[in-house]
Amino acid sequence: MNYNELHAAANGQVGPFCKNCPVCNGRACANTMPGPGCKYPGSTAARNYDKWQEIFVNMDTLCPNVEPDISFEMFGHLFSAPVFAAPIGALKMHYGEKYEDKAYNTILVKQTAEYGVAAFTGDGVDPEIMISASKNMSEAGGMGVPTIKPWNKEFIFEKLDILNARGIFAAAMDIDGAGLPFLKAMNPNAGSKSVEEMREIVSYAKMPFIIKGIMTAKGAVKAYEAGAKAIVVSNHGGRVQGGVPSTCEVLPEIVDAVKGKLTILVDGGIRSGVDVFKAIALGADAVLIGRPFVNAIYGSAEEGVKIYLDKICNELRDTMRMCGAAALKDIDASMISRF
Repeated sequence: MNYNELHAAANGQVGPFCKNCPVCNGRACANTMPGPGCKYPGSTAARNYDKWQEIFVNMDTLCPNVEPDISFEMFGHLFSAPVFAAPIGALKMHYGEKYEDKAYNTILVKQTAEYGVAAFTGDGVDPEIMISASKNMSEAGGMGVPTIKPWNKEFIFEKLDILNARGIFAAAMDIDGAGLPFLKAMNPNAGSKSVEEMREIVSYAKMPFIIKGIMTAKGAVKAYEAGAKAIVVSNHGGRVQGGVPSTCEVLPEIVDAVKGKLTILVDGGIRSGVDVFKAIALGADAVLIGRPFVNAIYGSAEEGVKIYLDKICNELRDTMRMCGAAALKDIDASMISRF
């Protein structure tokens, strides 16, 4: 099965909100709440995609003819590519009845680890979702990144106790979920976290901690002050707060603020290996991709993950060849243009 066949196989398997569009650009699902789109004005996902397309790569083939090295090191572990699966939740509600969260994560965690990358997994009101995902990761040598909602600290510590005991590679918190109604309704309070509260949470974890949902240089500096080892530039809080810029637009100022202090990952609208190249040229160390993994698994389960990753990685290598980059460290801002 090739990628086009995989995409066709997903037709009729996903829905009703996800339309399995030929290009996942956030338009057909905009303003579907709940759903994979975003809160009014419904432009967040589409803007993410569009802004990557406004960046162009500069070809330069007067360079040594070598096979590009796309390996990426983070927290002492060497990954086969700078590509991670983003956390996805509420599968049945958003994408269709074929998979619930635990079954989806079981496939995703195992297959990404076997490929040499890793999956971030989602969280939810059902605590078994994270427990199940962490078990999958334990079976995969600890490889994976459970992403915890910004619950109250007591609940977060309960979740971290499980992850600490299982030797998971890294943990994350998607702080941009702070506006979710079910969090705000909790008692004790859940939602936004001060730097001091985050520092306590990060210190409690026995593995590197990643803060996801950073959209400003100021926020990146605060994540560093809280003790995070990495951040994810992400605006998926756009589902609960519309009218935000794209991750592509804010990435350069965040890089300027904390590059060298934190590992920087970026999420939102990245749909090809060319987009991965652009993100690295802007200063990101690696990327997260979410929705296309859902369509890949709905289309062909385990095989779908490999087919999709092959597509992204081959596109990245091809772009590096055409732009004269032998390794990820060679990719820089001189290799991209805006007009």
